[in-house]
Amino acid sequence: MADISIRKVRKSYGKDEVVHGVDLDIRNGEFVVILGPSGCGKSTLLRMIAGLEDISGGEIAIADQVVNALEPRERGCAMVFQNYALYPHMTVAENIGYALRVAGMPKAERRKKVEEVAASVGLMEFLDRRPGQLSGGQRQRVAMARAIIREPKVFLFDEPLSNLDAKLRVQMRHEIRRIHNRIGATSVFVTHDQHEGMTLADRIVIMNRGTIEQVGTPSEIYHNPASTYVAGFVGSPAMNFLPAQISASRQGVTLGGGQTIAVDAPAVAGRDGKLVQIGLRPEEIAIAAPGAPGLVTRFEFVEELGAARLYHLTYEDLTLSVLSTEYRHYTPGEDVILQIPASAVHLFDADTGRKLAQTAKGKAAEVTLA
Repeated sequence: MADISIRKVRKSYGKDEVVHGVDLDIRNGEFVVILGPSGCGKSTLLRMIAGLEDISGGEIAIADQVVNALEPRERGCAMVFQNYALYPHMTVAENIGYALRVAGMPKAERRKKVEEVAASVGLMEFLDRRPGQLSGGQRQRVAMARAIIREPKVFLFDEPLSNLDAKLRVQMRHEIRRIHNRIGATSVFVTHDQHEGMTLADRIVIMNRGTIEQVGTPSEIYHNPASTYVAGFVGSPAMNFLPAQISASRQGVTLGGGQTIAVDAPAVAGRDGKLVQIGLRPEEIAIAAPGAPGLVTRFEFVEELGAARLYHLTYEDLTLSVLSTEYRHYTPGEDVILQIPASAVHLFDADTGRKLAQTAKGKAAEVTLA
């Protein structure tokens, strides 16, 4: 098993720098998910850990050994790719045991090891088949078994579930987490899918344009996003954002239409008149009875989600959504009153997008990253 230490790591292609001085520590046995949209640098960072990409600057250490100059096979990592990378002419058993065969392990011992690993991922009945005879989920399990059999210090997953359908992705997420828990190896998993990040990770690393935006547990990332970027990327349905101005006298924030939303008092101290973006999670807003006090919006349409309904509304020229298990019938343009708890309001600096938090003295301050 191994810790991974990443210090000031950069990656450039010519004059184009795509990873900008990243610092990150991954603890022994931890499952870390690197999450972000296409082009944010997450796969490039993973490939630098694996040794498949040269490092333009900085240092990567695995188990306290600097690996910048080591070949991929010398780093103790096993990588699972999006496209499986299986040998089509080999059987499942031959694919799984290929690394042991190259290492010169005797055939009988190799077969026993292959069967042990195949049983752990539910592949025993497929050992004599070739990849072309398997489903996508079965092929992905073969790729994982091939990685497991090497008993690596580190597992690296590069969007391994992207080619699977929705049901299989859920099944494979559970399988990957079970394997991690059983083996205890350090795991780094790259994805653009927030559901994968939230369900798999001990900690999530949110990347944005080659830098780390925030690191935290899934709960920390969701409940205390460090910026509008993180808040908008994590959460389904997505967080609502509305421009506002802090009004200390009203102990809240005033929206463009003149309505005020109450905010916890320390959040507005010393910030009167400051322009902000407020963030509201759809599931933390309640729909009130007609005539009740609250934020007056207009109904547009509703999405049926089975266990809940997603109401789409407008305020002035802005759109927002509310997730509710209540069934209410509205006609387009009808008033909908929203009740918004002060604790549900996230405040972000209008200029920087950084979240405003509280210091020990009760004054607002920008969130700093771990």
